[in-house]
This record gives sequence, structure tokens and C-alpha cells, in this order.
Amino acid sequence: MLDAALDAGINLPHSCKSGNCGACRARLLQGEVDYPNGKPLGLGDSEAAEGLILLCQAHPRSDLSLETFEVSVVDLAAVKRLPCRIERAERWSHDVMSLYLRLPAAERLEFKPGQYIDILLSGGRRRSFSIASPPHDSRLLELHVRRAPGGEFTEHLFSGEISNALLNIEGPLGHFIYRPPTRLSSAEDAPMLLVGGGTGLAPLMSMLRHVTEKGLRRDMRLYWGVRNERDLYAHAALELMARRCADLRYRPVLSEPSPHWQGRRGMVHERVLGEIEELERYDVYASGPPAMIEAVRGEFGRRGVAAARLHFDSFDYAPDSPARQRTMAATKS
Repeated sequence: MLDAALDAGINLPHSCKSGNCGACRARLLQGEVDYPNGKPLGLGDSEAAEGLILLCQAHPRSDLSLETFEVSVVDLAAVKRLPCRIERAERWSHDVMSLYLRLPAAERLEFKPGQYIDILLSGGRRRSFSIASPPHDSRLLELHVRRAPGGEFTEHLFSGEISNALLNIEGPLGHFIYRPPTRLSSAEDAPMLLVGGGTGLAPLMSMLRHVTEKGLRRDMRLYWGVRNERDLYAHAALELMARRCADLRYRPVLSEPSPHWQGRRGMVHERVLGEIEELERYDVYASGPPAMIEAVRGEFGRRGVAAARLHFDSFDYAPDSPARQRTMAATKS
């Protein structure tokens, strides 16, 4: 159903398109749907009992009447297809590369911090990557690309075979965007809590650069979770950003660190829950693998974070193989 809506130009809320994140929830008012691949993980039994469905996985069995919770976000730019060239690629770690795409001089991609683009491949296939650069620096788009073993696009990229290549992209896409702060009182804005897992850091980097480089004053805390030390591909850049911005506190968390690691250990969402007091005061932005997003949605909600102030983007792994269909376009890695 989501695929049909997007083809018709209706940009309904969505993120992972794989049934994990729950961003494409809608209420089924009339009609019948089914899930050919089984009930999606992102839909709880209580939610299904209340008539909620996930549009990215639901197939209609009849004419439908739906209630969506957010049809569009104000000022989202129109989706474009544009050519671009790989300007450069920088190896940040053993399996992550920072890719910079240059748009034609006569073209400009208008986007919001947190959105993503699709790189269009042959045969109608596509790979989706969040934009790590901010909108005011959009002439050169920065992407964080994790190597997918056997992946057509990433294997060629990491081998250097497509250096300086011409690509076609489509975007901007997605509803995971930076929003003005919630007003807690006439004199106080809500602080901003960013929780990232792996390359889910990319859209959060776009938001951080937007806030810091535009001179917006916000109390910000970033928790970034990875497996071990060698996965901290942007550690130096984030430390530098935190030194330059007094409003930003950066906290890396390793789930499987070496014995020499002196920092935070464990699952990133658990560290947040253990350290952040009055969690309900924060505007939360979470971006990472489906398990992390599900934990944040559940645990943070139980700690008092209102659903309207909990924004998330699910990064699911999917190889860019010929069998991959458009309905899986937004799985990011």
C-alpha cells in the first residue's frame, strides 16, 4: 500500500519499508488487508487489535478507508531525479566510507536535515543513504556508506572501481527531519537527545551540523552506539564538534569493547536510560538498526517521552542484489 501511495505522489510517513520501525502506521477504518510475509515485527499485538496497520507491508484485499497520522510535513521539498558525480570517497574505517556527491552547477537539492536519497542502479534497483551534510552545504552531498558483503554498489565503491563515476539520484526522501524545539515554558526550549547506532549516525550528523553551523542555541546530547573501537569511524570529527560547541555533549557507547576501552559499555539505549534524568523533557531523535529503534520506542515511551516528540529512522541491512525490489528501497546501511 505504501508503494502505491508513493507512486501516486502521496508522500506518506515511512522509514525502513521493511516492517520494523513502525513509522508508516495507519488506522484501518474500513476494508481488509493481509500481510503475505506474516505480521510485521514493528506492529504489536495490542496495536493490531486497535486497528492499526503498517502500510509498507499491508496488501489490500478490498477498497479501504484509512486514517493516517501525518500525511505530510510542512515545507518538505519536492522529490527530484538528478545526475551527480562522485567527487571523492574517504575510507573512515574498515567497513565505512564517506562518499561525496557533486550535483551539476545548475541544480540544487533542497532537503531537510535527516532526509535521505536513493542512488538509482540498473534494472530499477536502488540503494538508500541518509545525507550526513546539512542543507546549507548541499552542493556536495556527504553519505556514510557501510560495505555490504556481495553488494553490487558497495563492493565496487570500496574497490575503487567507480571512482569519479556518474550516478543518478532521487530525493529528498523521508519524514525523519529536524524540527524546531518543543516549548517547555515561555523561557525554556526542550533539550535535544540524539541516539545513533552504526551508520545511523549520518542523519544525526546532518542535524548537528545544521544546529551548530547555523548558530541555533540548543542543549544537545548525542549517544552513539557501535560494536567496538574500530567501528567509531567518526569519533575524531564528533569530538572536535563537541569541543567547538559548548551546547553539545558527545557520548560514544561500545557493546563489545576491548579490555582497554575506558568509556561507556553496553547497549546504547540502556546507557541513555541509565544516565538521562527527566527523559520526558527531551525531543528525541533516534536512528539505527531495527532492534535499537524498537527498544527506544518502547522503553522511552514508558519513561514518559510523548510519541509526538519521539522521532526515529530505522536502518535495516539489505544487499543491493538484482532481486531487491522498490518496496525495500529505504533500507539503509
